[in-house]
Amino acid sequence: MEDSASEGAFKGVRVVELAQWVFVPVAGALLADWGADVIRVERPEGDPYRALATQGIGTDGGGVNLSVALANRGKRSVALDLRGEQGKAILHKMLETADVFLTNFRPGALRRLGLDADELTRRYPRLVYARGHGFGARGPDADHPGYDSSAFWARGGMGYTLTPEEREYPISQRGAMGDRNGAMALAFGIAAALLGRTRTGRGTVVDVSLLATAMWTLSSDLLVALTGQAPRISSGPGDGPNPLVGAYRTKDGRHIQLVFLESDRYWAPFCELIGRGDLVADPRFADLRARGENRVACRAELEAAFATRTFEEWKGLLAGIDAPWAPVQSVLELVDDPQVVANGYVGEVQLDGGGSYRLPTVPVQFDSQPPVPRRAPEHGEHTESVLLELGYTWEEIAALTEAGAIP
Repeated sequence: MEDSASEGAFKGVRVVELAQWVFVPVAGALLADWGADVIRVERPEGDPYRALATQGIGTDGGGVNLSVALANRGKRSVALDLRGEQGKAILHKMLETADVFLTNFRPGALRRLGLDADELTRRYPRLVYARGHGFGARGPDADHPGYDSSAFWARGGMGYTLTPEEREYPISQRGAMGDRNGAMALAFGIAAALLGRTRTGRGTVVDVSLLATAMWTLSSDLLVALTGQAPRISSGPGDGPNPLVGAYRTKDGRHIQLVFLESDRYWAPFCELIGRGDLVADPRFADLRARGENRVACRAELEAAFATRTFEEWKGLLAGIDAPWAPVQSVLELVDDPQVVANGYVGEVQLDGGGSYRLPTVPVQFDSQPPVPRRAPEHGEHTESVLLELGYTWEEIAALTEAGAIP
């Protein structure tokens, strides 16, 4: 099969990415998945994310740095010192050929480098200037450093909302949750800006923050807060009005999630399926209102029923009802889930010298096909080839190396 990137939706689009860590680089990787030529500009010592040790998948993994691979697959890497005029001149030569400038450098740093939005949109009117922030482009904290665990998880209300009230400290988020959600929004914004440019001939400035991403994720709670009320924080199973929505514990200590929002539609067939047809005639559980009023008793009956079968037995039994439910799976189980396999939600990267590794694919598919994931570049791997494309000679490249503009 032909490499999906060669015929992707962003074929012919050049992105110059001046970013580090996860949030904005992942947005670049999503564009690269669908054919964009993403040139990643790294400082001479490299993105600090390359040195991060995390769960045995970063620099501590003993092989491919999977964290870096996921955030930078399919790109080219140029190592460049922007502290000097020669390095800046090279960057501007790249920007002359670019459709998108993608960055998560803070506003103060961009101004000092002469790369702020006002300057670049004046100099390159067709350029889409896309930036990811911790806290937004304006306001007192616009220049404050922000990672997803601070801007998305802590300040964005995620940790507070998802932490049970009985805990003394908020739960910790999983790695880069906010970063990868924000990256999807930023890639969407860039796509919209490129579409808009086909109509107006001009680029625009695209902004996405981790703070705003958290607020969007918590929209249901935010709608309650906007009425002046405090959103209810779930304290565990059984506190909702519908006993057919929630997790139930199986005989072997696993859980099944029911999501029977239309509970009157599913109540009778569900009770018959699980061998509790007697509950259908019980006036305490006659309809949604009755089950809500008697939810403690209703849930107790269902908990007793779920405790009679194992996790695997429940999965087999519930396969016989056309209703929304799911097993509560571990991530180890998820990677081999038949639906994951059938839909290509995990892709395999083939290495040039043999061998391979697996990565999650972008959630978006075109014509029922996921993109074929490609490897991430080594630090500065494409510096010379990109400079040759820009018209530099080998003699000029050697002089830039000697001057320290490139390693």
